Amino acid sequence: MHPYTAYSFGMDTVELGPSWSIVPTKYWHELSDGRIQCDLCPRECKLHEGQRGLCFVRARKDNQIVLTSYGRSSGFWVDPIEKKPLNHFLPGTSVLSFGTAGCNLACRFCQNWDISKARQDDILGERAMPQDIATSAKRLGCRSVAYTYNDPVIFHEYAIDTAKACREQGIYSVAVTAGYVNPEPRAEFYRYMDAANIDLKAFTDEFYHRYCAGALQPVLDTLLYLKRETTVWFELTTLLIPGLNDSDEEIDEMTTWVVENLGPDVPHHFTAFHPAFRMMDRPSTPFDTLVRAREIAMRNGEHFAYTGNIPDEETQSTWCPHCGAKVIGRSGYTITAWNLTGGACASCGTKIPGVFEDAPGTWGPRRRHADM
Repeated sequence: MHPYTAYSFGMDTVELGPSWSIVPTKYWHELSDGRIQCDLCPRECKLHEGQRGLCFVRARKDNQIVLTSYGRSSGFWVDPIEKKPLNHFLPGTSVLSFGTAGCNLACRFCQNWDISKARQDDILGERAMPQDIATSAKRLGCRSVAYTYNDPVIFHEYAIDTAKACREQGIYSVAVTAGYVNPEPRAEFYRYMDAANIDLKAFTDEFYHRYCAGALQPVLDTLLYLKRETTVWFELTTLLIPGLNDSDEEIDEMTTWVVENLGPDVPHHFTAFHPAFRMMDRPSTPFDTLVRAREIAMRNGEHFAYTGNIPDEETQSTWCPHCGAKVIGRSGYTITAWNLTGGACASCGTKIPGVFEDAPGTWGPRRRHADM
């Protein structure tokens, strides 16, 4: 059993974790009042000795900022890549998914609240170092590893080291993230990612401030960075919450911005909210709302708008934007049709943007726990 180090968090005393899981970080600087500022994300937590940031996994220890969850996970699962969701990145293949604990946003509607809002030692029961993860992904036949369930921004060092190990084994890396990160660590992080799904939660600062304790502009900056400065394949997800971010006006403004700034070919997933965490008073999203959002997006020029969290083959399949042919059929997480030839529509030859192989994977909707 590894020794644990007790550390103060506000007025409390908490355990930072086993000594092997505590690693130094580099995105921080000292302030004139004796505090140290974490520079990883726009929250820029300013910490006294022994305090943790809002994310819970980054803390001040021995006059530096450390990551306290390195090599520790809330669990490993083999998922379909479509569950991330990514529809244009190696369709039908399996992905080894894992997360840690904590988050640098405070979304009241979090659908993974049991992980992202947990105190780390409650759930971080599985140990796996980066090389272990890459080797396991190879053994399990996974084409990629996903850093997900909670935001990989906050376990920056662990995610990057794992991505490096995966790259050596020919395994892709996928970030599932809210995109809430500062420019310098963002550039380092995405040097090692092959694909990403960015959670564009809404299109107003009021929503981000009131329901996420964050801000919209840093997320837009991440999207612009990915488009202009990287070759990372990325898709968007917007969880539509009745009465909060699902108005025609907001969806119109959001999707117009996407087309004008990111182009028409970035896939956009409109997914259904289900009551969770501190938003149990809202109803689940009606399917008609998802369909309406998709229609607005496509009317504004998005070529690949999808619905999610409610099965529907029509709105979850990929259609050629030129001739209208179904190029990839989907029912839930199952590929039902494949009409791509060399990454292009088999009917008219129009190139479909994404990362495709000659044939889809055959993993289907299965989900299983991965023993490390």
